Amino acid sequence: MSAEAADREAATSSRPCTPPQTCWFEFLLEESLLEKHLRKPCPDPAPVQLIVQFLEQASKPSVNEQNQVQPPPDNKRNRILKLLALKVAAHLKWDLDVLEKSLSVPVLNMLLNELLCISKVPPGTKHVDMDLATLPPTTAMAILLYNRWAIRTIVQSSFPVKQAKPGPPQLSVMNQMQQEKELTENILKVLKEQASDSILVLEAALKLNKDLYVHTMRTLDLLAMEPGVVNGETESSTVGLKIKTEEMQCQVCYDLGAAYFQQGSTNPAVYENAREKFFRTKELIAEIGSLSLHCTIDEKRLAGYCQACDVLVPSSDSTSQQLTPYSQVHICLRSGSYQEVTKIFAEDNLTFSLPVQFRQSVLRELFQKAQQGNEALDEICFKVCACNTVRDILEGRAIGVQFNQLFLRPNKEKIDFLLEVCSRSINLEKASDSLKGNMAAFLKNVCLGLEDLQYVFMISSHELFITLLKDEERKLLVDQMRKRSPRVNLCIKPVTSFYDIPASASVNIGQLEHQLILSVDPWRIRQILIELHGMTSERQFWTVSNKWEIPSVYSGVILGIKDNLTRDLVYILMAKGLHCSTVKDFSHAKQLFAACLELVTEFSPKLRQVMLNEMLLLDIHTHEAGTGQSGERPPSDLISRVRGYLEMRLPDIPLRQVIAEECVAFMLNWRENEYLTLQVPAFLLQSNPYVKLGQLLAATCKELPGPKESRRTAKDLWEVVVQICSVSSQHKRGNDGRISLIKQRESTLGIMYRSELLSFIKKLREPLVLTIILSLFVKLHNVREDIVNDITAEHISIWPSSIPNLQSVDFEAVAITVKELVRYALSINPNNHSWLIIQADIYFATNQYSAALHYYLQAGAVCSDFFNKAVPPDVYTDQVIKRMIKCCSLLNCHTQVAILCQFLREIDYKTAFKSLQEQNSHDAMDSYYDYIWDVTILEYLTYLHHKRGETDKRQIAIKAIGQTELNASNPEEVLQLAAQRRKKKFLQAMAKLYF
Repeated sequence: MSAEAADREAATSSRPCTPPQTCWFEFLLEESLLEKHLRKPCPDPAPVQLIVQFLEQASKPSVNEQNQVQPPPDNKRNRILKLLALKVAAHLKWDLDVLEKSLSVPVLNMLLNELLCISKVPPGTKHVDMDLATLPPTTAMAILLYNRWAIRTIVQSSFPVKQAKPGPPQLSVMNQMQQEKELTENILKVLKEQASDSILVLEAALKLNKDLYVHTMRTLDLLAMEPGVVNGETESSTVGLKIKTEEMQCQVCYDLGAAYFQQGSTNPAVYENAREKFFRTKELIAEIGSLSLHCTIDEKRLAGYCQACDVLVPSSDSTSQQLTPYSQVHICLRSGSYQEVTKIFAEDNLTFSLPVQFRQSVLRELFQKAQQGNEALDEICFKVCACNTVRDILEGRAIGVQFNQLFLRPNKEKIDFLLEVCSRSINLEKASDSLKGNMAAFLKNVCLGLEDLQYVFMISSHELFITLLKDEERKLLVDQMRKRSPRVNLCIKPVTSFYDIPASASVNIGQLEHQLILSVDPWRIRQILIELHGMTSERQFWTVSNKWEIPSVYSGVILGIKDNLTRDLVYILMAKGLHCSTVKDFSHAKQLFAACLELVTEFSPKLRQVMLNEMLLLDIHTHEAGTGQSGERPPSDLISRVRGYLEMRLPDIPLRQVIAEECVAFMLNWRENEYLTLQVPAFLLQSNPYVKLGQLLAATCKELPGPKESRRTAKDLWEVVVQICSVSSQHKRGNDGRISLIKQRESTLGIMYRSELLSFIKKLREPLVLTIILSLFVKLHNVREDIVNDITAEHISIWPSSIPNLQSVDFEAVAITVKELVRYALSINPNNHSWLIIQADIYFATNQYSAALHYYLQAGAVCSDFFNKAVPPDVYTDQVIKRMIKCCSLLNCHTQVAILCQFLREIDYKTAFKSLQEQNSHDAMDSYYDYIWDVTILEYLTYLHHKRGETDKRQIAIKAIGQTELNASNPEEVLQLAAQRRKKKFLQAMAKLYF
């Protein structure tokens, strides 16, 4: 080593390895000591703290010279900070269990979005539209990580969270916590909207049969270099941390199973999917081994999920039923076969397979049902309690209070059952001395506690008692019983009265709170609250459940009620009513709202109007979910109430925007266009943006049949939507802390945000209104200058053909909105041919030709009885046919191209001949010749095959020409009929191929 090199090494080694705590991340940034820091046994700060700090520093907003807050600058320092955060996550091997445990939802969302960005996932592209099999391994793995985290976060958010005890109030800390809570809620809202897409992405991942790679610290460094420095290694190269296919599928199956299980509470059929995924996870764990480095599954939790699925979705395999007593117990409970439960518990006393906690929970459930008035369950409660008590005795635990309470008044039946359970719970040939001793002591104590000698002799003469106790012990016990005096009998009473002592106040409060959470009967809720307030005046019982939520616009009014009981009752009735409405339990919701309305009418006109508004919304939902689905018009009374709400001008009444939104959508769906266009008060158009939008839509529907010059409202509607889709001058393109793959950049210039407009449109069902909105957004999509392939739509000609300031429109958001609207419209009516054509055009514009052909063919099929009738020419226009031709050409189906050229009003011989010259066709070629009716094309085929020396194919072409119905001398009607018959058969064959 040279002297100069030695000096450099000495200088390097003399640097301090641990920087000052106040500037540690700057030190790591400037000195590039991250890897050295992470290799320490116990690095301080910890890796997850590094991620938080790196991302916080990178997302700090900047301030310009005019002291205006700007988004974080996209400079070298911030890019390096994000890269360092990714490198720390790579050091943790992208373990979601570790990351989720230590990072908040917003931070982890930001981290995974940066991973998507650096993995070359195109922004604004839906993951469900991407083919994972064709993507580079690291890109596909980044998409899987994001979507796994998305559904895991949704599942985690559904679990109850224990409220943390608040410390001393600090305004800055409270503001920060509130901001983080709101940001988390916004992220969860977006994730839930995209949940179905995430599930589809993960289901597609299970079909992959190749290993994937996830970024390591080295590959991230390579990506950060200039392309020339990477030395040929790209994100598609097999560099990085290898994740085997089985490990990836195991993680994905487990996460999908948890997502399906969570959805099962509202859709029980989904439990079957959850069961399939969990059992597949068990199979994969058995294949790869539980010590896999990259597949960490909580096997105890997995076992619990599998047991729950066995209960909820019993297997048809009889052997699995024998191995899962959980299933047997739950099936018995659901079917009311309670006697079978006692048999299962008695048999389990031999095997100890059911946990004690589970057995106790079954007993609690039966006690609850018995307390609700089912007296027939009293006997079952004793039998189950007796089985549990014998289990406790055998395991050396003390007798519970419940058994002593139920055994206060013994009778012959109870004694017989107890002896039967004891006999079935112990195998005298195999049982240990300790088990025999426990059972003998229990029987002896039961005898000592009995006053009636008849019952004592029943036990003492039983075979089990005789076997377990020696002769001397039995005789001594019987003598004691016979010599009992009345004075001794009196001594038993204090012991007995101990069990009659009522439970403590805290136990009673807990039981009442539990009943309060479960009950949906308004009068029972009122009774429970009266009892609770009689026990304590210090509690606020509206906080018992964190699932009880009411809109923030109402909370101030309700929590301002001075009387504690009234405040709790109003809050709980409204919260439960809103929840019942959300889960479509409209009958209970109506009862709860009616009780709340009756209560508030006595003291608060403001809350009375609030409840009337909520009952109106409930009635709208009830009609839409009931008779409205069959097309039955709503009663005139409901329409009048909707009008009354829209015209209401009461001051200081808290209003929910969603009610106005639903009312306007209701009027549009039931074609109340006359009211919206002519009778709406002028002040409403100024104060309520949804009324303004509804008025423009209704007026456009009315003017649609008229001449183009009269469509003034169409121009007004166009201007309103263009303004909504415009980019605000205060926003800039860049890192804006995005919370989803769809970057929201909504303008404040319009009457509402784009997301609010989209939410409103998704409440509409009227086909004409949806068609008008779709055509407007399609036209807006088409006016951009760089558009290559226009999208066609019905009524598109009524909109202006240009925009004065193209730069002001967020066309990326418009394109996303068009896709969302088409998807929603097709969910309402999948057989609307114009919407299907729009969907096909979207796929065509994004180079997804197979999917485009699918929808072009579907559009023709729905309006022609699966091509048994002629497809109307306004559906299969020349433009549609030309696009189908291009799709087939790019899919190398050249014979199909030649056949489709005949569909044009003027046959395109040039394209047909050129396509037939191609020899690498991927379609059936000569088997399609029967579908050609143009003799010129058939003659060209004959010449082409003769030139190539393809004798067999030439004969097929000659045979097709020789068909008498294609003779040029035939009448025009015969030729048309021949062409129509071949069109039908060809399109049906194409449909079978692409559907």
